[in-house]
Amino acid sequence: MLDPFYLIVDSSAWLARLLPVGVKLVQLRIKDQSDDIVRAEVRAAKALCAAHGAQLVVNDYWRIAIEEGCDFIHLGQEDLADADAAAIRAAGCRLGVSTHDHRELDLALAVEPAYIALGPVFPTILKQMTWAPQGLDRVAEWKAAVGNVPLVAIGGLTPDRGRAVLDAGADSAAVVTDVLRHADPEARAREWIAATRQR
Repeated sequence: MLDPFYLIVDSSAWLARLLPVGVKLVQLRIKDQSDDIVRAEVRAAKALCAAHGAQLVVNDYWRIAIEEGCDFIHLGQEDLADADAAAIRAAGCRLGVSTHDHRELDLALAVEPAYIALGPVFPTILKQMTWAPQGLDRVAEWKAAVGNVPLVAIGGLTPDRGRAVLDAGADSAAVVTDVLRHADPEARAREWIAATRQR
């Protein structure tokens, strides 16, 4: 079962700040760095999560995640196409997969994922997206399609919108900029925890 508040960060330094406020599910998403830097960050993040009783998900770098003994990996569709799903399963790693349309959902379900992510639910400033905002109706549709597989909603979320996606059927709300770009990230993380766990 996923925690309803799913924080995504780009460095282990964020975890030293935000795990102490009660974050229990975090993805380390690092882009355009050497394997050595990624490996060091994964090791640091894994140690911090272990110390705080939090679940670590490693984005993209599935080989490093396996080598470092991590138990959760997240892959986008392009990375899923290049990854060795059998090796990930053999290593005992659980796999989360991003989806944006029905074709991607079918591909994701074929690898028996530990969760499915859908996004962007609302307009997002994190990155340029090919897909229009999915909306709450799509969240409900996706949950009906995935059944018992946990559903993560991402994209343009605030605490109020986080409650809305959970009410629409998502099991967890994934957040990046609303916390990391906030003037007080620790306070915002606490708001998220209150909004998503006290439902």
